[in-house]
Amino acid sequence: MSALERVRNGLIVSCQALEEEPLHGPMLMAAMARAAHLGGAAGIRANGVQDVEVCRAITGLPVIGIQKAADEQGRICVTPTFDDARRLAEAGADIVAVDCRRNRPLGEPLEELLPRVGAGLDVLIMADCEPLADAEQAVSLGADIVSSTFGFQSDPYGICPDFALIAGMNALPCPMIAEGGFWTPEQVERAFAIGVWSVVIGSAITRPMDITKRFLKAVPKPSP
Repeated sequence: MSALERVRNGLIVSCQALEEEPLHGPMLMAAMARAAHLGGAAGIRANGVQDVEVCRAITGLPVIGIQKAADEQGRICVTPTFDDARRLAEAGADIVAVDCRRNRPLGEPLEELLPRVGAGLDVLIMADCEPLADAEQAVSLGADIVSSTFGFQSDPYGICPDFALIAGMNALPCPMIAEGGFWTPEQVERAFAIGVWSVVIGSAITRPMDITKRFLKAVPKPSP
């Protein structure tokens, strides 16, 4: 069974921690991935070659590999170059996610990068998108999967999924993996009711700092 079929109708858990976070490091992320696996996750999303390697080895699950990079202003781009994608594929990623926003802050031109990854590497390409136009362009350039990674909305507690965007992307002629702002089982149910291939959850499961901050927004402020 292909990696894509293995994650169909399943939950993919994004196991990531930035350098300034206490859980940063491949061994801690491997433990997080193992916990997600034991909980029933169908796949893992991991950042960086080391994390991809250890998460794949410890779980045996399909892995979506990414490589985050930042420009001088600190703006993040996901897998901006072919070499990034190649290293992730060599580390064992089954799917490589590429930042396909038209306003991505850095990286090789998408019209060159996506066809080169598709032709040169034995991986599927997942297009991390913001508006629907990003996803439409990515499909035309050869993306195998589209995702709403950057297309979330805001609510009083932080971010939440943009279900109109998810529905629009789901109508495109390729699998759609919903991601971005998922915090509750009800939101996951709603995405699957739309017909998405699978759902990625990150912060709500694997980032204790963000979870704590979200709950603190519901705590009454002290009286002056």
